[in-house]
Amino acid sequence: MIRVLIADDQGMVRTGFTVFLSSQPDIEVVGEAANGLEAIERAAELKPDVVLMDVRMPVMDGLEATRRLMAAGETKVLILTTFDLDDYVYEALRAGASGFLLKDASAAQLAEAVRVVAAGEALIAPTVTKRLIHEFARLGGPRAPSVKRLAELTERETEVLTLIAQGLSNQEIADRLVVAEQTVKTHVGRVLTKLDLRDRAQAIVYAYETGLVRPRE
Repeated sequence: MIRVLIADDQGMVRTGFTVFLSSQPDIEVVGEAANGLEAIERAAELKPDVVLMDVRMPVMDGLEATRRLMAAGETKVLILTTFDLDDYVYEALRAGASGFLLKDASAAQLAEAVRVVAAGEALIAPTVTKRLIHEFARLGGPRAPSVKRLAELTERETEVLTLIAQGLSNQEIADRLVVAEQTVKTHVGRVLTKLDLRDRAQAIVYAYETGLVRPRE
């Protein structure tokens, strides 16, 4: 069972998510939180596998709550957002979020998002990647102080990291490189291990911050 904590300051949103997710055979909603501070406290108590985290909440926002949860380890965070209003994609990924879910997503998309993040994958849709690239373009230039670890990657692994940063899925990367999808998965795993990154979300941030990939805008 995937244990989920829902953090959102809107009671109706929490209730709606709880009702649907609780109906899934492999998902259990273990608790709710109305703000970021409460989310941290509940997460420490309940040990959820995934926290559905709203960004805009009183007392403590979702970004700071995510940073603190990531520092403590264990749980994964799936950000709840409305992209037309929230400009937090970049900061949320830097904070350690494993992905994003639009608040108007379908019930099926919600359940699948929880499963994907719980499995250790990053939920980075093409629209999210584009928004992230826009943010890097706005900030301008690499931000990381060192690129030493990049030298540890093989030529193929560097190529795979570059394609990840462009928002391609494993299957799309496999098609581009004319290799099996399982081969790509192996390369992705090695890239994350060598660079000490948790998932694809962090890989995208790393690739842009080191200057390996640069925004075209």
